[in-house]
Amino acid sequence: MKTFVAIALALLSPTLFAAASAPWTLASAVAEAKSASPDAAIARERVNAARAMLAQASATDWPQLSLKAGYAQTDNPMQAFGMILGQRAFNSGIDFNNPGRVDNLNVTLALGYNLYSGGRDRARKSAARGMAEAAEIERTAALEQLAAEVARAYFRIRQARENVDAMEAAAAAMEASDRVAGLRFEAGQLIRSEALNLKVQLARIRERLLEARHQSALAARQFLFLLGREEAGPVVLASDDAAASAFAAPDAPSIGSRVELQAMRRRIAAAEKNLLAARRSRMPAVNAFASYQHDQGWQRNGDGRSWMAGVQAELPLFDGPLTSGRISQAQAELAQARAGLRRLELALGLELEQARLAHQLAREQLDVTSTLVAQADEAARINRERFEKGSVLSSELIDVETRLTEARMRRAVASASERIAAAELRRAAGLPVIPE
Repeated sequence: MKTFVAIALALLSPTLFAAASAPWTLASAVAEAKSASPDAAIARERVNAARAMLAQASATDWPQLSLKAGYAQTDNPMQAFGMILGQRAFNSGIDFNNPGRVDNLNVTLALGYNLYSGGRDRARKSAARGMAEAAEIERTAALEQLAAEVARAYFRIRQARENVDAMEAAAAAMEASDRVAGLRFEAGQLIRSEALNLKVQLARIRERLLEARHQSALAARQFLFLLGREEAGPVVLASDDAAASAFAAPDAPSIGSRVELQAMRRRIAAAEKNLLAARRSRMPAVNAFASYQHDQGWQRNGDGRSWMAGVQAELPLFDGPLTSGRISQAQAELAQARAGLRRLELALGLELEQARLAHQLAREQLDVTSTLVAQADEAARINRERFEKGSVLSSELIDVETRLTEARMRRAVASASERIAAAELRRAAGLPVIPE
């Protein structure tokens, strides 16, 4: 058995390793977060709780059946006489004032069913159904919010790694310049202070490279956290993720498709039904009932069975401020829900405008930084050649290399910001963050 297990693990381990290290695309990351993230689990359980409330409200459609059993002994004349009658053990020789000790085992099967409740049960069920529908819609909104956060973390990883690449390129360029400076110093063409300037700058770049790698590791950890993963292993992103670079911001965004508005309207409808249920509490209720019981006693060897069935009507006449208070509470909750809808519309409108402007700014910054990188790269190439010929000071070369590194990092930020802003704009417009 041990040999078999070892062979099985040996065969499965490459497959498991390949699955664990498969490159992440944005779509696969979002799908993983929606299925395994704690946020997704919380949203799912909220829906389950709302469905449970609907099931409770629907219980009035079903008959209520119960079974009760109990055993007792007494010498109280009133209670003992009732037990004797229930056991059908009465005879003329019983002393009503002193019947002695009497025991009784009672088993009762009871059935009840509501025939009419003035419409309040139906209103409560409609309110619970509306709340369940709102919870379903809010779960969709929560998952889209989670998708936007995953997209943000995904592009932050790409940005952090582009920053690492930029710092590594800067370090390589500075190392090459340092080697040139060393050769020129040995040949007597460069003073020592100029060579030291390059070494100091190289040390600074290496320090910034360490910081960039640290930020990249933190971005990867944040990404795994959103996916609901506890391990802190390496995160491999797909080199060619078409979905990540292809999804576009909407041309004419609006808040009409926001699911939060649909959920809020469901809550308003539920609040209206709750108000109706509170008002219908003053209506009469009619219930049908039936029961079957068995009484058994051993002190008098009694054994009796009986049944009862009928209809009962109840009309509340006065309950103090109870019903009026419930109606006032339901009216206040309805007014609060309607005001909440208005507030939500304003908030979503502001969010959409902010997202639109943020995407516009990010797109313009990306265009500017792309041009800036091309210019800085050409300037750095020219100054490196001039430095090799001795026509440029080390301080001038350091300035040019610094500007190139900063331009590359700014382009990485702008590229990630544009993708993040596009995802946020899609969510703000009520569209799926990742197009299906």
